[in-house]
Amino acid sequence: MEYLIRFSQSHETFRLAEIQSLAIIEGIDLEVVSYSVESPFCIVRLPSEDAARALIRRSVLTQTIHEHWGTAKTYDELHNNVKRDTAHLWPQYKEVSFKINMDTYQGSRSGKKKVELINSFAYLPFEGQILLKSPDQEFTIFEQWEFNAMPRNLPDPLKVHFGRFVGGSVREVIKTYDLKKRTYISTTSMDSELSLVTANIALAAPGKIFYDPFVGTGSFPIACAHFGALGWGSDIDGRSVRGEGGKRSLKGNFEQYGLGKLLGDVFVSDLTNSPVRRARILDGIVCDPPYGVREGLKVLGVRDPVDKDAWLVEKGKRWYQKSTFIPPKKAYSFMAMLGDILDFAADTLVENGRLSFWMPTANDQEQEMPVPTHPCLSIVVVCTQDFNRWSRRLITYRRLPDSEVDVSALAQWRQEEKFNGHTADDLNAFRRAYFNGFRTERADIDIVTE
Repeated sequence: MEYLIRFSQSHETFRLAEIQSLAIIEGIDLEVVSYSVESPFCIVRLPSEDAARALIRRSVLTQTIHEHWGTAKTYDELHNNVKRDTAHLWPQYKEVSFKINMDTYQGSRSGKKKVELINSFAYLPFEGQILLKSPDQEFTIFEQWEFNAMPRNLPDPLKVHFGRFVGGSVREVIKTYDLKKRTYISTTSMDSELSLVTANIALAAPGKIFYDPFVGTGSFPIACAHFGALGWGSDIDGRSVRGEGGKRSLKGNFEQYGLGKLLGDVFVSDLTNSPVRRARILDGIVCDPPYGVREGLKVLGVRDPVDKDAWLVEKGKRWYQKSTFIPPKKAYSFMAMLGDILDFAADTLVENGRLSFWMPTANDQEQEMPVPTHPCLSIVVVCTQDFNRWSRRLITYRRLPDSEVDVSALAQWRQEEKFNGHTADDLNAFRRAYFNGFRTERADIDIVTE
């Protein structure tokens, strides 16, 4: 049976990825019949009505799902399709209470016109009571209009759909986890909508272990815990994890939402010096690594441990257990960080476990940063959130079974790549481009010659 999904008109490149991930979580055979990022309507084929409800019951970017009764470019064509394809369904709804709604995407209809269009479906042999509140069945006429249809006074929509309501999503949960209502946040806390979407795409679910190596104030583990997963996290800066203590801390955030039992633990470390055992125990890794814009990327360590900084190493050996000890840090390459994330995921994810992390890139093709790859990981989907001159991408990988890993490619990967440079700008191409206004070298030459 075909079903019509009504998406929210936000984060368009994330919508299909979320639905396909939810189909995996629910074990549902999903076939996408028709979809475009330009439209909030998606037609899918599913095995049953129960499967349709299950598919979107935890979706964040979906509004509703409907039994698909027809789609056409005109109302006459739509009526013909409904009469031809759904007559066998009509007897089920002959005596139940019902109502018919209208949804005019990018368009508008007067009240009088809405009544006229609803009455055009009078051929449906429904004899039950019409109830505007809590009817047994709801039907909806969906209209898809061109952009700016109202100022241009366009007479007709591009497409019209008709369907019977089957189920709704949990989109309202975005407000529950709204950062404005959260007791403890920082400037880098991920907003609730994208945190929840990331958790869905990463397949967070009860009985799974999820880890964020750049945990900050805990946005991602909280989102994963909302869907039943056990959340763990670490951060190089213990201050962001501890906060002020009590309610104003990462643990306090979990308690605020009644999720304390789903917090495994959080600890202070960086990814290159992680105490996490390199064993295939994690079901998912979700994170938003630092981009190194406001300050350069750092990891624990010193630049020259043998000669110039040897005294710091000796000092650390003597004082590391003191509460006042602050470990030294050194500059870190952005691309090396991405490589370390992939290596860590390859070593710790279970078979078919997912890594979902955010990565910035310039919108200019000449400066665009390539999507990193790893022999043990397969790219599932790349979703993009556009800003002005740059974007950030949510890149999701699947841990391949060992039998599918290219051994020769893995051996080549293990030959560590060296990243030359010592300063924050030397080691971070995105940081250089950001502070250069994302101008290309060609553009800089043109400015000089003018």
